[in-house]
Amino acid sequence: MSGFKQFSLPVSAVLRLSLCGLLVSSSAFADPSKPKSVIFVPESSFQMGCSLNDADCESDEGKPGGVAVFVPAFYIDTHEVMVSEYQACMDAGKCSRPKDFARNKYCNLGARGRSEHPINCVDWAEAKAFCKWRGQRLPYEAEWEKAARASSLSRYPWGESVSCKQAILDDGETMGSVAGEGDGCGEDRTWPVGTRAANALGLFDMHGNVGEWTMNWYAKDGLAQYVTGNLTDQKPSPRKVVRGGSWDEMALNLRSSFRNIKAPVSGESVYGSIGFRCVKD
Repeated sequence: MSGFKQFSLPVSAVLRLSLCGLLVSSSAFADPSKPKSVIFVPESSFQMGCSLNDADCESDEGKPGGVAVFVPAFYIDTHEVMVSEYQACMDAGKCSRPKDFARNKYCNLGARGRSEHPINCVDWAEAKAFCKWRGQRLPYEAEWEKAARASSLSRYPWGESVSCKQAILDDGETMGSVAGEGDGCGEDRTWPVGTRAANALGLFDMHGNVGEWTMNWYAKDGLAQYVTGNLTDQKPSPRKVVRGGSWDEMALNLRSSFRNIKAPVSGESVYGSIGFRCVKD
């Protein structure tokens, strides 16, 4: 895709600009009810699902090489929603308190020094309520994968393998401050948002750090439905789709096509690996 202008970022020199979309900055640093910045993703078809020559695809990821899915234009946050932003929503009385650090050490809310980490341990409805507070919504699965791939056809947007150089995960070799622990690139937790390079669209942490809730109910034949244009209206099922892989998952779960599934309500479980970002039509 071409013909889209690049714009300089007034907030941080670290952000990479989109080659395929338009980055729009906002005043989120002063107003947490607005995202840091968003990317405009133009309408187009893209190849969704199992990457070419990927022998690790599961049956619900479709055939190698993917299938053409048309996605209308949308805006997507450049960053996963941070603890400080979710706290502002709670302070405004629009978000309920999710499980926090007092409940489990892997939950970021209430943990000292994690205000710029992604909010996690959130149920699906809690994530949805936050996006509604901002006048946004959760991404549909096809939107998420299109943005994550950023026109790539490989297993990951940068190539066929992943390590802690590109994402926050357990890459099986990187160690950090927690002895003998590979999760979170050796830190056994999430990292602040945006510590790794953005993808070609200018989006951070689409792979790793926290997995991200999507709007969709899980359907094993989801890709076949998306091909027909039904991106949004899957029948209710026991689980929602979570995308991107997380700090405590290994490389295979960070592949662009991998479809994780979780019950929308955590119950007695703790979703320390799951956060979200928002989009807008």
